[in-house]
Amino acid sequence: MDRLDQMRLFARVAERLSFSLAAQDLGVPPSTATDAVKQLEARLGVRLLERTTRHVSLTPDGEGYYRRCLAILDDVEDAESAFSGAKPKGVLRVDVQGRLARRFLLPSLPRFFAEYPGLKLHMSEGDRFVDLVREGVDCVLRVGELADSDMIARRVALLPEVTCAAPSYIDRFGMPERWDRLSGHRMIGFHSSATGSVLPLEFQVGGILKTVTLPSVISVSAAESYGAAAKLGLGIIQVPRWGVEEAFAEGSLVPLLEETPPSPSPVSLLYPRSRQLSPRVRVFIDWVRKEFKSDHSN
Repeated sequence: MDRLDQMRLFARVAERLSFSLAAQDLGVPPSTATDAVKQLEARLGVRLLERTTRHVSLTPDGEGYYRRCLAILDDVEDAESAFSGAKPKGVLRVDVQGRLARRFLLPSLPRFFAEYPGLKLHMSEGDRFVDLVREGVDCVLRVGELADSDMIARRVALLPEVTCAAPSYIDRFGMPERWDRLSGHRMIGFHSSATGSVLPLEFQVGGILKTVTLPSVISVSAAESYGAAAKLGLGIIQVPRWGVEEAFAEGSLVPLLEETPPSPSPVSLLYPRSRQLSPRVRVFIDWVRKEFKSDHSN
């Protein structure tokens, strides 16, 4: 095993804080990862990792060496791709919101793999905070305004949003006529994954964003429950338009206050600031941006 392979194994162990998980990620036996790190430590004359039966952590020397390894490995990958004309290869690990992926990305994956046959995609689904470095994830795709973090964000799309409710809700509470005359109405609360608080309703009025918080009998933290509760007539919701077009067509939901729509939701890809943008992640970002741009629902 050459020095670059040893660096790759060490960097993955440093990120996963596990020899077995790092070996699994790179398709080698755990003993190979252990031997590679031992050989690095012997050659450098320093201890890179602290090991116990249950825990692996970086030493101060290991932290510094890990960051140097990342820079070297990224430079090598960039150089080989630039001069050989080779397309990126290897495993790309991404975390996405499931409905978003199924709507915008999965249908075009065959074309992506045809263009980049050397890439394999490991796609996990979620809307929680992901520690990309520790969990071995290359990038995440998220919707909404982003909380401050040490990750770099690349915006790939803006998704139009719409205010809506069920016909049964309108029969009970009446059709809202203006955003500032919603007394007596209800909303379904949606808990922000970033803050944990319930998001207010938003309305764009003459280029100015106005917010309104209405009483609610139910609040949820999952998009599917949010839409399902609205169809039961439990309150007003605001969602991406692409996600409710079918409900509009079948009549289970009705658009409201379309002259003052909510602000559009940004879609962003995030990756660690500590890493340069690898060729694998770069082509994925370019492809995701293209897919959103070519879709006529945003």
